[in-house]
Amino acid sequence: MWAAIKARLRRRSETDEEPPPASSPPAPARPSAAPPSPKSPRSGPAPTPSSPPASDEELFGSGVFARRLKDETIDDVLDDLEIVLLESDVALPVVERLRRDLSKELAGRKLRSGVEAESAIHAVLERSVRSILAQRPVDLPAAIRSAATKPYVILFVGVNGTGKTTTVAKFAGWLRAQGLSSAIAAGDTFRAGAIDQLLVHGERLGVRVVRQPEGADPAAVAFDAIAHARAKAVDVVLIDTAGRQHTNENLIEEAKKIRRVAAPALTLFVGDALTGNDVVEQAKLFDQALGIDGLVLTKLDADTKGGAALSATYVTKKPILFVGVGQGYGDLVPFDPDWMVRRLFAEGAAG
Repeated sequence: MWAAIKARLRRRSETDEEPPPASSPPAPARPSAAPPSPKSPRSGPAPTPSSPPASDEELFGSGVFARRLKDETIDDVLDDLEIVLLESDVALPVVERLRRDLSKELAGRKLRSGVEAESAIHAVLERSVRSILAQRPVDLPAAIRSAATKPYVILFVGVNGTGKTTTVAKFAGWLRAQGLSSAIAAGDTFRAGAIDQLLVHGERLGVRVVRQPEGADPAAVAFDAIAHARAKAVDVVLIDTAGRQHTNENLIEEAKKIRRVAAPALTLFVGDALTGNDVVEQAKLFDQALGIDGLVLTKLDADTKGGAALSATYVTKKPILFVGVGQGYGDLVPFDPDWMVRRLFAEGAAG
C-alpha cells in the first residue's frame, strides 16, 4: 500500500511545498534504514520498512527554517491518498478515517528543516493504521485452559469457498501444537465432500471427526461432538458449518440453531482476504445476523494489497485472531499487527 502512495507523492513536483529561506542550513541526515524485521512464523519473508517512523518532534517544528505545506498541497495529497487506498481494497469508512487523521496532523503545522513531506505522511499514516489494527490481544490457549465449562467450543461460519473446512483442520493442528486436544464436528452436512475432507484431515492429525450421514441436522452433529468431547475429556470442539450467504434466511436460522445447541465460547468468521471489500461486507452482515467474536482471514500471504485486513477489523470492531499464510497445517498463525504494518508500509510491496 505505501509503495503506491509513495509513487503518487513523488510524481508531484517538490515545488508544491513552500520553499525554505535561501540561507537555510544543510538538511540533517535522516536515520538509516531499519534492519529487516524477524520473519513471522511460516508467513514468508517479512517486508522491510524503509526507516522507523519518526516522532512529531522529529517531523514538526516552529523555527525560522520550518516550512508549512500549502493547503492546496494537503488537499491534493488527500485526494491521491483516497485513490490509492480504494485501489488497495480499503473500505470507504477506513479511507475517511485515514483522511481525517492525516488532515488533522498536517493542517497548520510546519515541517522541520530537512524533513520531506513524504516522511511526515508516512509517519502519520503508520500511526493511524496501527491504532486501527491494535485490538485487545486474545490469549486463546489460556482462555481454553481456564474456561469454567469444558469442552471449549468454537463455531466457524462464513460464505462458500473461503477455505473454512481447511481452516478448521489447520486450527486443530495449531491446538495440538499448543498441547491441547480437539475434536471436529463435521457440520457441513450438505456436502459429502466436506465430511470426507475432514475425515482425511482428522486421520492425518490424529483428531476425532464426529459426523452423521449427508443431509443430517448439523446441530445434532455439534451436540454429538460435544458429548464425545465431554466423555473423553477433550479440550476443544471445532464446529465446521456449511457456507452460507447472510441473505439465505433458512441457512441463517440453521446457524442460529447450531449456536443455541452448541453454546460456543467463540464464534469466528472465516473470510478470504483476496475478495477485498467483499469480505468486509460479509463479516459485517454475519455479525449482524449471528454475532461473531473474531475474524480469521485466509490467503493473506497472497493478498498484495492488504486493505481487507485493515478494513474488516475497523468495520466490524472485531479482532483478527488468525490468518492463513500457506497450505500446510502450520500455516494458520495468530495475527500479528506489527507484521501487518510492516507488510503495508514496506518499500517494495506491491499494491
